[in-house]
Amino acid sequence: MDCKTEEIVKNDIVNIENKNLLAIYIKQIFEALRGKEQDYTSLKVNKAIILLSVPMVLEMLMESLFAIVDIYFVSKIGEEAIASVGLTESVMTLIYAIGIGLAMATTAIVSRRIGEKNIKEATNSAYHSIIIAVIISLVISIFGIIISKDILIIMGASERILNYHSGYMTIMLGGNVTIMLLFIINAVFRSAGDAMISLKVLWLANIINIILDPLFIFGWGPIPKMGVEGAAVATNIGRGVAIIYQFYNLVKGNGKIKFKGTRFHKDWGIIKNILKLSLGGMSQNIIATSSWIGLMRIVSLYGSVALAGYTISLRILFFTLLPSLGFANAASTLVGQNLGASKPERAERSVNIIAKVSAITMGLISLALIIFAETFIGLFVDGSEVLLVGASSLRILGYGFIFYAVGMVLIHAFNGAGDTFTPTYINIFCYWLLEIPLAYILAVILNFRADGVFYAILISEGIMTITAYIIFRIGKWKKKIV
Repeated sequence: MDCKTEEIVKNDIVNIENKNLLAIYIKQIFEALRGKEQDYTSLKVNKAIILLSVPMVLEMLMESLFAIVDIYFVSKIGEEAIASVGLTESVMTLIYAIGIGLAMATTAIVSRRIGEKNIKEATNSAYHSIIIAVIISLVISIFGIIISKDILIIMGASERILNYHSGYMTIMLGGNVTIMLLFIINAVFRSAGDAMISLKVLWLANIINIILDPLFIFGWGPIPKMGVEGAAVATNIGRGVAIIYQFYNLVKGNGKIKFKGTRFHKDWGIIKNILKLSLGGMSQNIIATSSWIGLMRIVSLYGSVALAGYTISLRILFFTLLPSLGFANAASTLVGQNLGASKPERAERSVNIIAKVSAITMGLISLALIIFAETFIGLFVDGSEVLLVGASSLRILGYGFIFYAVGMVLIHAFNGAGDTFTPTYINIFCYWLLEIPLAYILAVILNFRADGVFYAILISEGIMTITAYIIFRIGKWKKKIV
């Protein structure tokens, strides 16, 4: 066989192997979408990542679709309506922070018990997490309804927003239990490896929201025109119906976590463990999300146009970042389950692979956002100053997508191990001590205006990712006991 023939044969073999590999990946993707029960601590690492990541990425896209749909229809009302949604969402991020903190604790504990093959304790932990979430959300609802308008005043809302659109915040804060339970119960399903159930839950919620949003916002037949408040009502109804479906699966479903036939009793040890881990999770997220309130306050110095542009760009940003959050959730579950199965090196390898995949995926998405920033913002507003501000924000923030992707995976790896306080310390430094002061210096003192805020986010997120990577490599998280 001459050299040329030998090279042709080798190329044919490589092509066949690549086709077989592609066929295997496609098969695994369809297997992930079927939601078949698996032991993720014994599967090949690559297969375990695919089976968990695919439904989790899709789930995160569905979660963000609420915001995209709401802002699309609300943008038809006017700039003040968009700004009211933006101000409300900056406050709602605190609710998300609490819900995500509880979800982190739930993930760490339930996934660890699943890895230990202790289904009974996993179920009991899930039950206690849900009860804690309901109690916290009821307290928030009471105070939120009473002081919602005062919060808008503090946030710098205009008189028109206070007079015509303040009901949006009241309804969203009052109905926060739908957000809380959606987060917690989906965390239970994901932690147990039943990620496909979480995806189905959000499919249902979004379909209802898409149908009800225009009906309640603009009115139709016997349904009165509710304006921006209609978006809040539609979102809460959609999430509420999804929660009913969640409980149906917990009681009568075929997942690993089943409430039917289980006798629950108050266990202060579990409650203490959940609250301890949640405290770290809540702290890190409150620190991160409260920084968004600070940034929003700085942007508000430049009027409703800047607020509207920033709000739209953030909605697009959060939506496009959600595939990375899906990968990060998969990393969290795999870390928890593998540490529970006493396989720390397998946990680390899983995180490294997921971080690379997430970085590549988000790098490609960032190119689209940078090149077509005006096009994406133009989907929500016509040619105007809002479009210019939004496009500038989206383009600047788009340069940091690889940092966001890797940082998100690493932070969730710590949380999956039950080390919720390391990310808290990282967030204090990067968001409070660096990001907000830097945003004020760039925007106000150096007169970069709203762009200064966007550059501050980009710089801070990059430093956060580098810091998290260094600490992750040290490896103390592997020894965390939950």
